[in-house]
Order: sequence, then C-alpha cells, then structure tokens
Amino acid sequence: MNNLNFEDLINQVCAITGGAGVIGSALAQGLSQLGVKIAILDINEEKAIETASIIANSTGGIVNGYKANVLDKESLQKAKEKINSDLGPITLLINGAGGNHPKATTKFETIEKENINELEGSFFGLDIDSFDFVFNLNFKGTIISTMVLTRDMLVTGKGSVINISSMNAFKPLTKIPAYSAAKASVNNFTQWLAVHLAKTGIRVNAIAPGFLFTTQNRFLLVDEKTGEPTMRGKKIIANTPMGRYGETEELVGTILYLLSDVSIFVTGITVPVDGGYSAYGGI
Repeated sequence: MNNLNFEDLINQVCAITGGAGVIGSALAQGLSQLGVKIAILDINEEKAIETASIIANSTGGIVNGYKANVLDKESLQKAKEKINSDLGPITLLINGAGGNHPKATTKFETIEKENINELEGSFFGLDIDSFDFVFNLNFKGTIISTMVLTRDMLVTGKGSVINISSMNAFKPLTKIPAYSAAKASVNNFTQWLAVHLAKTGIRVNAIAPGFLFTTQNRFLLVDEKTGEPTMRGKKIIANTPMGRYGETEELVGTILYLLSDVSIFVTGITVPVDGGYSAYGGI
C-alpha cells in the first residue's frame, strides 16, 4: 500500500482512447501533473499530437499522441507497438472514446397525439447506420481497445482499466437511445471483465459522469439560434441537486482513486460523478 497517496502512479504508462476529446484531454492533464506518462490515442492523429504537445508544455510531463481507431484492432495494435517503444509497457488504460450523433437522436422526447404523424422525429425515424455507429463506438470500441491495450498488464500481473460510462447507463435519457444502450452495455461489460480478470491482477472499473457541457451534447442543451438553454437543458439543471453542469476536471479525483493502489481491492464498480443527479427523485 502506498500510504494513501497516488505516488504509485508516477512513471506508469496510461493509454487514453479518445484522449484528444474534452474528457480525455482533461484526464490526461490531471494525470500528467502527477507524473504519469500519457499516451493519447485518437482517430485524428494531428489532434492527438497537438493535444499531447499542449499538455506536455503545460505540465512538463511526458505526453505523446498516437493515431488509433478504436473499432480497428490492427490500428490499435500498431499504436500499442509505438507506445511500448516510446514509453514502455502500458499499465493503465482509460477507455474514453465515445460520443453521440444527431442522427441517432430523436426529435421528440415522447410521441404525443400532436406528433403522431411526424414519426421521422421519433424512434421510428432513427437512422440505423447512425445508431450502429454510436453503439459500436461506445461499446465495441471499449471492448476492442481493452483486448489490445491490456496485454502488457497480463505480463506484469498488474494493471487498472477505467471505462467511461454515463448516467444514461442507469436511467436512459429521452432522445438518445443508442448512446444510453451502449453505456448500459459498458457497465455490464465492466462487471463481466472485472470478474474475468480478477485473478490476473488487472482491475476493471468505470466512472459515470453526470451532465457535462460538451461539443457532442451542445445541440441538445442550447438553442443554436438564440443561445438560450433548451427546455432539456433547464430540466437537467433542475434535476441536478448541485444546480450546475459538471466540469471535466472534476472527474480526475475519482479516476486517480480507481487507477491507484489506494483502491487495490476495488473492481467491477461504476462510480457516479454527477452532482447528486442519481440520488434525486425530482421532488
């Protein structure tokens, strides 16, 4: 045990898929400040390298960017080879690649009598290819990345995997069925894999962020014409006891706890980081 600090993480190599995104880059920043070696994996190589450079200049840490498609096993294997050559064996993994898509989102929260003839804006009008894209990115991307990027942990007999889930996994939100279903699958997979790997020394957990204001969900939360909060945005704040959106930096503390040996006997859980949303019944 490491005296209840996070010093055991110093100089370990952490791969972060979707690392150039809003959540991934915030986690990379926090971990780099502690002295973790960071490998940012992103489908956009230029963005991965740029983000890595910005974080490295900010923290003075070792942060590299790599191109990787989480739905392409060969792409991930090539990235892993480069990471091993540049930084060493991967002992920490954060599966952060994910997101939603407007075409996998319904226009209406529920079907009402007045929109019964506008089914294109409902479940019945969802674009299946877009639904597949969202589900695969969030769920299969987590599976494939874990298959490839935990191999070093099997050799060293120690490692920690963190999956990025969502509050949608517990209570599916209206309008976003693909994203909700995928994140629920991530929770189930987290438990399954935690059991499967429990005797190898590899721990598998997840965090479920509450409502963050990101590029992916902006179109749902803000009226693009007026810049004012949508009805949905107002409902989110009203149902979050802390009365605000979360900040990406506020995820770092929970991530550190789950990655570190401080939580050495913790595996197979999903931790809400949600400002009290999951505890509130709306009254």
